[in-house]
Amino acid sequence: MLVDLVLPAVLTVIMFSLGLGLTGAEFARVAQAPRAFGLGAVNQLVLVPLTGFALALVFNLPPELAAGTMILALCPGGVMSNVATRMAAGSVPLSVSLTAVISLVSIVTLPVLTALSVRFFMGSDAPPIDVTALGVTMFLLTAVPVGLGMALTRLTPAIAARAAPWMNRITSLLFAVLIALALASNWGTFLANIGTLGPALVTMTAALLTAGVLTARAAGLDHRETTTVAIESGIQNGTLGIAVGGIVAGAATGLPALTLPTAIYSVTAWALVLPFIVWRRRSGPPVAAGA
Repeated sequence: MLVDLVLPAVLTVIMFSLGLGLTGAEFARVAQAPRAFGLGAVNQLVLVPLTGFALALVFNLPPELAAGTMILALCPGGVMSNVATRMAAGSVPLSVSLTAVISLVSIVTLPVLTALSVRFFMGSDAPPIDVTALGVTMFLLTAVPVGLGMALTRLTPAIAARAAPWMNRITSLLFAVLIALALASNWGTFLANIGTLGPALVTMTAALLTAGVLTARAAGLDHRETTTVAIESGIQNGTLGIAVGGIVAGAATGLPALTLPTAIYSVTAWALVLPFIVWRRRSGPPVAAGA
């Protein structure tokens, strides 16, 4: 019931909240800032998965946890990356544009690369994955609710504006519950592997935030764009990672070990992201009141 009903419902609500306030302008901004968007997209689609793959090998993670780490690395950014960007005084329009577009692209990339990664790390123990079915499921759980949120914003902007703050609170609570469930369902595996998995995931966050800053500076992006690219590189959609892990494992009750890396990451990442936010906000140009 948890994987079949609860997880899809939670992910749908979170993606619907992402769609609230999202308009066609976010997609149009891709053409307005092609260099910043292009770098952010390359980082998310190439750099993040390669980093996850390398760390799974370097830290010699157990097969199921290595595959779960790859599922996490293949996820796009999400609502929390948009929130972090706002807190760090980055470019919120760029963050939202990256999240929206890469979320759509991942409907194709995530199922294909997840199947390859699970097969590579788990070998004969890998569960069968129907790539097409997983892609369709992702479309229904991500693109459709985002589209509904956008439709509500377009048709009734006042209602959408009033609903957005409440939806953000609800999604934060639901996300916290998911993390707790994932840890509780795999407590034995968590205790047995936290000594290896924890450092691997902390290293992943640190490496991606650092790489995001360095690549953005090399590309000549301004301070706000650099902050955004780094955050979008370092924060993944944890809810989607947990949902995909549960779907791939085919578990009907409880959350499988494939979801454990995402659950731990969703906690450890913020230990680095919060100081990063403070640094970027303090080191950047003056922030207008209320930003």
